[in-house]
Amino acid sequence: MSTVVGASARIPSPADGILSVECELTARCQQRCRHCCTDSGPKAGPGTMTHDGWVKVVHSVAELGIPGIQFIGGEPTLYPRQIELIDCARSRGLAVEVYSNLVHIRPILWETLAQDGVRLATSYYSDTATEHDQITGTRGTHARIRANIAEALERGIPLRVGIVRVLHGQRVEQAEAELRALGVTRIQVDGERKVGRAAERASVIPGVDQLCGHCFHHRVAVSPDGEVYGCILSRFLPTGNVKEQPLKEVLSGARWAEARRAVPVAFGGGCTPDDSGDCDPANTPACDPAYGFWA
Repeated sequence: MSTVVGASARIPSPADGILSVECELTARCQQRCRHCCTDSGPKAGPGTMTHDGWVKVVHSVAELGIPGIQFIGGEPTLYPRQIELIDCARSRGLAVEVYSNLVHIRPILWETLAQDGVRLATSYYSDTATEHDQITGTRGTHARIRANIAEALERGIPLRVGIVRVLHGQRVEQAEAELRALGVTRIQVDGERKVGRAAERASVIPGVDQLCGHCFHHRVAVSPDGEVYGCILSRFLPTGNVKEQPLKEVLSGARWAEARRAVPVAFGGGCTPDDSGDCDPANTPACDPAYGFWA
Protein backbone atom coordinates (compact mmCIF):
# COMPACT_ATOMS: atom_id res chain seq x y z
CA MET A 1 0.00 0.00 0.00
CA SER A 2 1.50 3.31 -1.05
CA THR A 3 1.38 6.52 0.93
CA VAL A 4 0.50 9.77 -0.80
CA VAL A 5 2.28 12.82 0.52
CA GLY A 6 -0.02 15.84 0.76
CA ALA A 7 0.65 18.91 -1.30
CA SER A 8 1.44 20.89 1.86
CA ALA A 9 4.29 18.57 2.88
CA ARG A 10 7.79 19.91 2.33
CA ILE A 11 11.37 19.09 3.06
CA PRO A 12 12.58 21.19 6.01
CA SER A 13 15.08 23.90 5.10
CA PRO A 14 18.42 24.07 6.97
CA ALA A 15 17.54 27.72 7.59
CA ASP A 16 14.19 27.03 9.26
CA GLY A 17 13.86 29.40 12.21
CA ILE A 18 16.70 31.70 11.10
CA LEU A 19 15.53 35.32 10.97
CA SER A 20 18.70 37.19 10.09
CA VAL A 21 22.32 36.85 8.95
CA GLU A 22 25.02 39.17 10.26
CA CYS A 23 27.64 39.93 7.61
CA GLU A 24 30.87 41.25 9.13
CA LEU A 25 32.10 43.12 6.07
CA THR A 26 35.42 44.17 7.57
CA ALA A 27 37.34 44.06 10.84
CA ARG A 28 38.50 47.65 10.37
CA CYS A 29 36.95 50.32 12.59
CA GLN A 30 37.78 53.91 13.49
CA GLN A 31 37.24 53.10 17.16
CA ARG A 32 38.73 50.54 19.53
CA CYS A 33 35.93 49.91 22.02
CA ARG A 34 37.15 48.26 25.20
CA HIS A 35 34.25 45.76 25.18
CA CYS A 36 34.32 44.83 21.46
CA CYS A 37 33.76 41.12 20.87
CA THR A 38 35.62 41.06 17.54
CA ASP A 39 38.82 42.91 18.48
CA SER A 40 38.23 45.28 15.58
CA GLY A 41 40.00 48.62 15.33
CA PRO A 42 42.03 50.99 13.13
CA LYS A 43 44.85 48.46 12.71
CA ALA A 44 42.63 45.45 12.00
CA GLY A 45 42.56 44.01 8.50
CA PRO A 46 39.68 44.06 6.04
CA GLY A 47 39.35 40.28 5.93
CA THR A 48 39.78 37.85 3.05
CA MET A 49 36.22 37.72 1.73
CA THR A 50 35.96 39.06 -1.82
CA HIS A 51 33.11 41.24 -2.99
CA ASP A 52 31.82 38.42 -5.18
CA GLY A 53 31.90 36.22 -2.10
CA TRP A 54 29.68 38.63 -0.19
CA VAL A 55 27.29 38.87 -3.14
CA LYS A 56 26.98 35.07 -3.07
CA VAL A 57 26.17 35.23 0.63
CA VAL A 58 23.41 37.79 -0.02
CA HIS A 59 21.89 35.59 -2.71
CA SER A 60 22.17 32.53 -0.45
CA VAL A 61 20.31 34.33 2.34
CA ALA A 62 17.45 35.13 -0.05
CA GLU A 63 17.39 31.63 -1.57
CA LEU A 64 17.23 30.06 1.90
CA GLY A 65 14.16 32.14 2.72
CA ILE A 66 15.85 34.04 5.55
CA PRO A 67 14.00 37.38 5.73
CA GLY A 68 16.70 39.76 6.91
CA ILE A 69 20.38 40.62 6.60
CA GLN A 70 22.56 42.89 8.73
CA PHE A 71 25.76 44.54 7.55
CA ILE A 72 28.09 45.00 10.48
CA GLY A 73 31.82 45.02 11.23
CA GLY A 74 34.16 46.30 12.41
CA GLU A 75 32.65 49.33 10.79
CA PRO A 76 30.67 48.40 7.68
CA THR A 77 30.81 51.90 6.19
CA LEU A 78 34.57 51.33 5.70
CA TYR A 79 33.77 48.55 3.25
CA PRO A 80 34.11 50.36 -0.11
CA ARG A 81 31.26 48.55 -1.93
CA GLN A 82 28.71 48.48 0.85
CA ILE A 83 26.09 50.35 -1.16
CA GLU A 84 26.23 47.66 -3.86
CA LEU A 85 25.55 44.98 -1.24
CA ILE A 86 22.62 46.94 0.19
CA ASP A 87 21.14 47.35 -3.30
CA CYS A 88 21.70 43.64 -4.00
CA ALA A 89 19.92 42.65 -0.80
CA ARG A 90 17.00 44.97 -1.49
CA SER A 91 16.68 43.60 -5.02
CA ARG A 92 16.24 40.13 -3.50
CA GLY A 93 13.50 41.34 -1.17
CA LEU A 94 15.58 41.20 2.00
CA ALA A 95 15.07 43.55 4.90
CA VAL A 96 18.39 45.32 5.51
CA GLU A 97 19.97 46.75 8.62
CA VAL A 98 23.30 48.58 8.75
CA TYR A 99 24.96 48.55 12.15
CA SER A 100 27.34 51.51 12.07
CA ASN A 101 29.27 53.41 14.73
CA LEU A 102 28.11 56.58 12.87
CA VAL A 103 31.53 58.18 13.11
CA HIS A 104 31.33 59.12 9.42
CA ILE A 105 28.57 58.65 6.84
CA ARG A 106 29.19 59.66 3.21
CA PRO A 107 26.41 61.74 1.59
CA ILE A 108 25.67 59.02 -0.98
CA LEU A 109 25.31 56.45 1.81
CA TRP A 110 22.74 58.66 3.56
CA GLU A 111 20.67 58.43 0.39
CA THR A 112 20.93 54.64 0.39
CA LEU A 113 20.03 54.37 4.08
CA ALA A 114 16.91 56.45 3.46
CA GLN A 115 15.49 53.89 0.99
CA ASP A 116 12.53 51.70 1.87
CA GLY A 117 13.47 48.43 3.52
CA VAL A 118 16.69 49.75 5.08
CA ARG A 119 17.23 50.43 8.75
CA LEU A 120 20.10 51.79 10.80
CA ALA A 121 21.48 50.82 14.21
CA THR A 122 24.26 52.26 16.33
CA SER A 123 25.79 52.37 19.80
CA TYR A 124 25.93 55.22 22.29
CA TYR A 125 27.56 55.13 25.71
CA SER A 126 27.33 58.45 27.53
CA ASP A 127 26.06 62.00 27.29
CA THR A 128 29.59 63.28 27.97
CA ALA A 129 32.38 63.17 25.41
CA THR A 130 35.04 62.25 27.98
CA GLU A 131 33.28 59.12 29.18
CA HIS A 132 32.07 58.14 25.72
CA ASP A 133 35.56 58.42 24.26
CA GLN A 134 37.03 56.51 27.21
CA ILE A 135 34.82 53.55 26.28
CA THR A 136 35.44 53.75 22.52
CA GLY A 137 39.18 54.33 22.95
CA THR A 138 38.95 57.15 20.42
CA ARG A 139 39.00 60.91 20.98
CA GLY A 140 36.67 63.35 19.31
CA THR A 141 34.02 61.00 17.93
CA HIS A 142 31.23 61.63 20.45
CA ALA A 143 30.01 64.86 18.88
CA ARG A 144 30.10 63.37 15.38
CA ILE A 145 28.11 60.30 16.43
CA ARG A 146 25.51 62.43 18.21
CA ALA A 147 25.20 64.69 15.15
CA ASN A 148 24.74 61.69 12.85
CA ILE A 149 22.06 60.24 15.11
CA ALA A 150 20.22 63.55 14.73
CA GLU A 151 20.82 63.46 10.97
CA ALA A 152 19.34 59.96 10.66
CA LEU A 153 16.25 61.03 12.57
CA GLU A 154 15.91 64.17 10.45
CA ARG A 155 16.00 62.02 7.31
CA GLY A 156 13.34 59.70 8.70
CA ILE A 157 15.63 56.64 8.71
CA PRO A 158 14.40 53.95 11.14
CA LEU A 159 16.98 53.86 13.92
CA ARG A 160 17.64 51.83 17.03
CA VAL A 161 20.40 52.49 19.56
CA GLY A 162 22.15 50.15 21.97
CA ILE A 163 23.76 51.31 25.20
CA VAL A 164 26.26 48.96 26.86
CA ARG A 165 27.22 49.31 30.52
CA VAL A 166 31.01 49.12 30.51
CA LEU A 167 32.25 51.43 33.28
CA HIS A 168 31.29 51.60 36.94
CA GLY A 169 29.04 54.62 37.42
CA GLN A 170 28.65 55.12 33.67
CA ARG A 171 26.07 57.76 32.73
CA VAL A 172 23.74 55.28 31.06
CA GLU A 173 20.48 56.81 32.27
CA GLN A 174 21.60 60.28 31.17
CA ALA A 175 22.62 58.92 27.76
CA GLU A 176 19.21 57.28 27.34
CA ALA A 177 17.46 60.51 28.34
CA GLU A 178 19.54 62.45 25.81
CA LEU A 179 18.68 59.98 23.04
CA ARG A 180 14.97 60.19 23.81
CA ALA A 181 15.18 63.99 23.79
CA LEU A 182 16.69 63.74 20.30
CA GLY A 183 13.75 61.59 19.20
CA VAL A 184 15.16 58.05 19.42
CA THR A 185 12.40 55.65 20.49
CA ARG A 186 14.12 52.25 20.15
CA ILE A 187 16.77 52.00 22.86
CA GLN A 188 18.03 48.95 24.71
CA VAL A 189 20.58 48.70 27.51
CA ASP A 190 22.89 45.74 27.99
CA GLY A 191 25.89 44.74 30.07
CA GLU A 192 29.15 43.87 28.35
CA ARG A 193 29.67 40.23 27.39
CA LYS A 194 32.90 38.46 28.41
CA VAL A 195 34.05 37.70 24.89
CA GLY A 196 36.64 39.23 22.58
CA ARG A 197 38.35 42.27 24.05
CA ALA A 198 36.10 42.14 27.11
CA ALA A 199 37.10 38.57 27.97
CA GLU A 200 38.69 38.18 31.37
CA ARG A 201 41.71 36.42 29.82
CA ALA A 202 42.48 36.15 26.14
CA SER A 203 43.56 32.52 26.54
CA VAL A 204 40.21 31.38 27.95
CA ILE A 205 37.53 30.18 25.52
CA PRO A 206 34.19 31.82 26.43
CA GLY A 207 31.28 29.68 27.53
CA VAL A 208 27.82 29.47 26.01
CA ASP A 209 26.55 31.28 29.12
CA GLN A 210 27.73 34.48 27.40
CA LEU A 211 25.23 33.89 24.58
CA CYS A 212 21.59 34.89 24.60
CA GLY A 213 20.19 31.59 23.30
CA HIS A 214 19.10 32.87 19.87
CA CYS A 215 22.34 32.34 17.93
CA PHE A 216 22.38 29.19 15.81
CA HIS A 217 18.62 28.91 16.40
CA HIS A 218 17.50 32.27 14.98
CA ARG A 219 20.67 33.94 13.79
CA VAL A 220 23.73 33.29 11.61
CA ALA A 221 26.94 35.33 11.28
CA VAL A 222 29.63 35.36 8.60
CA SER A 223 33.06 36.79 9.49
CA PRO A 224 35.32 38.94 7.27
CA ASP A 225 37.22 35.74 6.51
CA GLY A 226 34.10 33.73 5.63
CA GLU A 227 33.78 31.75 8.88
CA VAL A 228 30.20 30.94 9.86
CA TYR A 229 29.01 31.24 13.47
CA GLY A 230 25.70 31.57 15.26
CA CYS A 231 26.34 35.29 15.87
CA ILE A 232 29.37 37.52 16.20
CA LEU A 233 29.53 36.69 19.91
CA SER A 234 29.89 32.97 19.23
CA ARG A 235 32.97 33.06 17.01
CA PHE A 236 34.51 30.46 19.37
CA LEU A 237 32.09 27.98 17.74
CA PRO A 238 33.00 28.04 14.00
CA THR A 239 30.95 25.69 11.83
CA GLY A 240 32.32 26.13 8.32
CA ASN A 241 33.43 28.70 5.79
CA VAL A 242 31.45 30.16 2.88
CA LYS A 243 34.66 30.45 0.84
CA GLU A 244 34.82 26.65 0.86
CA GLN A 245 31.16 25.65 0.65
CA PRO A 246 27.80 27.40 0.14
CA LEU A 247 26.00 28.76 3.18
CA LYS A 248 23.24 26.17 2.70
CA GLU A 249 25.77 23.35 3.03
CA VAL A 250 27.28 24.88 6.17
CA LEU A 251 23.84 25.11 7.79
CA SER A 252 23.15 21.50 6.78
CA GLY A 253 26.43 20.24 8.19
CA ALA A 254 27.32 18.27 11.29
CA ARG A 255 29.38 21.09 12.83
CA TRP A 256 26.42 23.49 12.66
CA ALA A 257 24.12 20.88 14.19
CA GLU A 258 26.61 20.21 16.99
CA ALA A 259 26.98 23.92 17.81
CA ARG A 260 23.21 24.37 17.69
CA ARG A 261 22.79 21.56 20.23
CA ALA A 262 25.45 23.12 22.47
CA VAL A 263 23.55 26.43 22.80
CA PRO A 264 20.31 26.18 24.81
CA VAL A 265 17.51 27.76 22.81
CA ALA A 266 15.74 30.79 24.24
CA PHE A 267 11.97 30.80 24.00
CA GLY A 268 10.00 34.02 23.71
CA GLY A 269 10.92 37.52 24.80
CA GLY A 270 14.18 39.29 24.19
CA CYS A 271 17.68 38.29 25.05
CA THR A 272 18.63 37.92 28.71
CA PRO A 273 19.84 40.39 29.68
CA ASP A 274 18.07 42.66 27.22
CA ASP A 275 20.54 42.91 24.43
CA SER A 276 21.77 46.23 23.14
CA GLY A 277 22.69 45.09 19.69
CA ASP A 278 26.05 46.71 20.08
CA CYS A 279 29.18 45.40 18.50
CA ASP A 280 29.02 42.94 21.34
CA PRO A 281 26.06 41.61 19.49
CA ALA A 282 23.13 40.90 19.05
CA ASN A 283 20.04 42.75 19.31
CA THR A 284 19.64 41.92 15.76
CA PRO A 285 15.91 41.52 15.45
CA ALA A 286 16.41 37.79 15.89
CA CYS A 287 16.83 38.53 19.56
CA ASP A 288 13.19 39.43 19.80
CA PRO A 289 11.11 38.97 16.63
CA ALA A 290 8.50 41.40 17.87
CA TYR A 291 11.18 44.05 18.20
CA GLY A 292 12.49 43.65 14.68
CA PHE A 293 11.11 44.43 11.28
CA TRP A 294 11.74 41.15 9.48
CA ALA A 295 9.73 38.90 11.77
